[in-house]
Amino acid sequence: MPAAAAFAPWSPEFVADPYPGFAELRRAGRVHYFEPTDQWLVPHHADVSALLRDRRLGRTYLHRFSHEEFGRTPHPPDHEPFHVLNDNGLLELEGSDHTRLRRLVSKAFTPRMVEQLAPVVHRLVDGLVTDFVAAGGGDLLTAIAEPLPVAVIAEMLGIPETDRPLLRPWSAAICGMYELNPGPETARRAVQASLEFSAYLRELIAARRKDPGDDLISGLIAAYDEGDRLTEQEMVSTCVLLLNAGHEATVNTTANGWLALFQHPGQLAALRAAPDALLPTAVEELLRYATPLQLFERWVLDDIEIDGTVVPRGAEVALLFGSANRDPARFDRPEELDLARPDNPHVSLGAGIHYCLGAPLARLELAASFGALLRAAPTLRLTAEPSWRPHFVIRGLEELLVEV
Repeated sequence: MPAAAAFAPWSPEFVADPYPGFAELRRAGRVHYFEPTDQWLVPHHADVSALLRDRRLGRTYLHRFSHEEFGRTPHPPDHEPFHVLNDNGLLELEGSDHTRLRRLVSKAFTPRMVEQLAPVVHRLVDGLVTDFVAAGGGDLLTAIAEPLPVAVIAEMLGIPETDRPLLRPWSAAICGMYELNPGPETARRAVQASLEFSAYLRELIAARRKDPGDDLISGLIAAYDEGDRLTEQEMVSTCVLLLNAGHEATVNTTANGWLALFQHPGQLAALRAAPDALLPTAVEELLRYATPLQLFERWVLDDIEIDGTVVPRGAEVALLFGSANRDPARFDRPEELDLARPDNPHVSLGAGIHYCLGAPLARLELAASFGALLRAAPTLRLTAEPSWRPHFVIRGLEELLVEV
């Protein structure tokens, strides 16, 4: 069966429920060429998990090849501000550059720092939930899901409260470039946001050099290892990555996850009855079931073979996280929401050298926000059927209207 028949990422119906299409792809084989994006789709959990760890693939190819050697066209010059910002972050680097940068960033972004953030996260959650309950409910997406992770990252970076409303619009504009085949207007907005966000962070970094604090930017400035320090561009790109990656997944897992709970009243009742016992496995199950990032791209640096099909060097694979997370070959009853699921190797936070550095923080935020809402709003209910934003890769709701 042609991939195009089952995979329709620009269709609102597919975005609203991609899982039957994923099941078709899995049944039809392990790899499918998709002409509209010139990518090879990989739908099975075992393959996605293995390829995330396979060093014959990379987020970039420029550590080994020029654009010409790799058979690819360089980015348009007017997109350069976006690519300078994006390509100097941990997520896009490979080889020794990635190793060096991750080592330095890890010196500042430590488990101890995340642990110390716990009281801040709980304070922010409690404030948002208290206001939400006092108002009788509203849009859970804009009232809790969006502001919480942005506030946490801003707190980590030491961004003044008055400047924080700038962050989400910048991030949304930049993340538009991660969708499939973004258009010229999306690129224009991303370039503008890249310029503005970079200029803002350079000023903040200059201020922290003169007057260091106990925030992450000060930690990145001080990070030092074997004679290495982060360049200013690496610091800027790291801060932007922490905001973008550090809140998009949390925002959408929160809203998508609550929708999944409302659609499974038995599971929601079980969680309400024993939140402390169930929350740790519930967070993992919501990350699996309500996969926030549906697709992750990798370049093929050396020929690979998948089930007899050679995917050549220079090709791009699209690893279908949402499909992998519903693969019956790996998950028992994958289409069911089971908040007590004991064995849950979902791929929502990646794997291999690009495994999400902020995973402990994401888990902390999700457990805190779900826990606070379960306690403060034990009768929380949906008041309107939500619609999905017209984006497939970072899949999320337009709004989630509820009342307490």
